[in-house]
Amino acid sequence: MSKTMKVAVTGAAGQIGYSLLPRLASGEVFGPDTKISLQLLEITPALKALEGVVMELDDCAFPLLENIIVTDKAETAFDGVNWALLVGSKPRGPGMERGDLIRENGPIFVGQGKALATCAADNVRVLVVGNPANTNCLICMKNAGDIPKERFSAMTRLDQNRAKAQLANKAGVSISDVSRVTIWGNHSATQYPDSENARIKGKPVTDFIGHVEWLRGEFIETVQKRGAAIIAARGLSSAASAANAALDHVKSYINKTPTGDWFSAAVPSDGSYGIDEDLLFSFPVTSDGRSNYEIVRNLDWSDFAKEKIAKTHEELRAEKAVVQEML
Repeated sequence: MSKTMKVAVTGAAGQIGYSLLPRLASGEVFGPDTKISLQLLEITPALKALEGVVMELDDCAFPLLENIIVTDKAETAFDGVNWALLVGSKPRGPGMERGDLIRENGPIFVGQGKALATCAADNVRVLVVGNPANTNCLICMKNAGDIPKERFSAMTRLDQNRAKAQLANKAGVSISDVSRVTIWGNHSATQYPDSENARIKGKPVTDFIGHVEWLRGEFIETVQKRGAAIIAARGLSSAASAANAALDHVKSYINKTPTGDWFSAAVPSDGSYGIDEDLLFSFPVTSDGRSNYEIVRNLDWSDFAKEKIAKTHEELRAEKAVVQEML
């Protein structure tokens, strides 16, 4: 084996972790010549449940799984890690507003940012999955010392995957026929799933889906509210699809993006498209295959798109204001 990849996963005993960890350990993400060391972080009361997850990983007998560390200390979990998947966050409770949730989670990501700065490998990449993901990632990034901000991203790949599925189903084509789908903005109900720049079989979406009202109405609302719909149907939040999206995100970073396509990720804004610098904003991005990304430039926005993107931009500004003292 040529190398070992150290991967930290927080909230590892949760449902997303349960779906994610076996696929990481199998070699699906980093390939058949890379051993995996899993460094799993949980809150103290959940450590016993995490021990059960580790038993199951042992019982899978994955040849590439070299080591598993279980801990309730961020410094131990992040020691020498190359990738940190920050899945764990405090869920919204009854009657809790989004601002309350942001304030509750903020200190968690302050501490994790500081621990990453102290303990992680020089080449660490950080993906925040735990909601509110964009602003949690901003907090973590701002508290991570000298780690370059370009190493941080928040997950909007789940929203992209949802959008691709909706477009494919409506057009009666396969998922592989749909490309250049972009999620702009926040991983929230204000996000803008962009069908105007998307393609089906290399052609504009409207060549296959003539219902512009559907594209500007039901399509967007379905993607924005899909998480709530899953909770209503299943009684639990998205887990398998969220885990799958997190792995898709990592694979898109470490593999070269196919020519003519891109993927969505919330990354620190560099001012592109007039978005405030450093806001964790979802853009279309491409990867060079070495975990370095570039924001796709010069895409056109209709007046409709501009209105939608302005709304999600303002929401992220408001979230940043809530946590300003933690940055």
